[in-house]
Amino acid sequence: MPVVMKKALITGITGQDGSYLAELLLDKGYEVHGLIRRSSSFTTGRIDHLYQDPHEHETRLFLHYADLTDPSSLFSHLHQVKPDEVYNLGAQSHVKVSFEVPEFTADSVGMGTLRLLEAIRTASWPIRYYQAGSSEMYGSTPPPQSESTAFHPRSPYAIAKVFAHWMTIQYRDAYQMHASNGILFNHESPRRGGTFVTRKVTRGIAAILAGKEQHLYMGNLDARRDWGYAPEYVDAMWRMVQQDTPDDYVIATGETHSVQELVEVAFGLVGLDWRERVRIDQRYFRPTEVDDLRGDASKAARVLGWRPTVTFAGLVRLMLEADLRDAGIDPAGVMHEPAAAAT
Repeated sequence: MPVVMKKALITGITGQDGSYLAELLLDKGYEVHGLIRRSSSFTTGRIDHLYQDPHEHETRLFLHYADLTDPSSLFSHLHQVKPDEVYNLGAQSHVKVSFEVPEFTADSVGMGTLRLLEAIRTASWPIRYYQAGSSEMYGSTPPPQSESTAFHPRSPYAIAKVFAHWMTIQYRDAYQMHASNGILFNHESPRRGGTFVTRKVTRGIAAILAGKEQHLYMGNLDARRDWGYAPEYVDAMWRMVQQDTPDDYVIATGETHSVQELVEVAFGLVGLDWRERVRIDQRYFRPTEVDDLRGDASKAARVLGWRPTVTFAGLVRLMLEADLRDAGIDPAGVMHEPAAAAT
């Protein structure tokens, strides 16, 4: 008998994680459907290399206009596509911005999840669901943070994610849905948005070397984060959905590094003294800060067989190389061995 192709529906497919997940699922033979928001400018840059015009090619990637704030669009596309798996990665995901647009953040992140879960509940076929959680949900709770650690969110974004997390558990328990939460700690790549701190640093260095900027303006250098590599983290998402029993998992490296360490390593790779180039701007501080995040992913290792392989120093180098190339600079001509702080 012919093998039936699995279908997956991804919200947030144009984001960092969505693009890597789409790649992974296409490589595994899935038919992939992505929900995208209507915009007057193109927002598909991260997946353009995957997309083929269905009028001219046999394609397994399809895009549909929808919005997590519009329940009718979620319901109609879900019932049209009839996916086997749904990955909810869509969100207003910038923590600092969530303080400026708290209502929209709560609507898209929190209520958007509820709308999607409710649409799935009406389906007459089995659907496996993945909910993208965040280490920001732990907030001020001291590390290490595991699946049993109490949440203490410190931003509108994190509070909305806690709502989405518990709503996913509620639907799992009340309606026997195969719904899993992935509590992902910071994960980065060359596709990370330019306003996130890792890309801000690597893009800033590229701009300095290209002669376009003199300084890099930063916020809190003391904040500590657990940084991993995004393609490895989307593999963990897929592994969760393949389990016989749905559950919740922390995905992290188990290592913590300060923003200052990130800056030191990145500038050190191109032989620059970060103290001469970095300026502190109070506008980039959050009203309530999260000081220290470090995940315990032992459950994911034990149950999913998932372990990270890309090191912190390797991640910084990978991202900096990509941003240097984007700026027209050959990385081989300016980069050095990692600084001692990276080891």
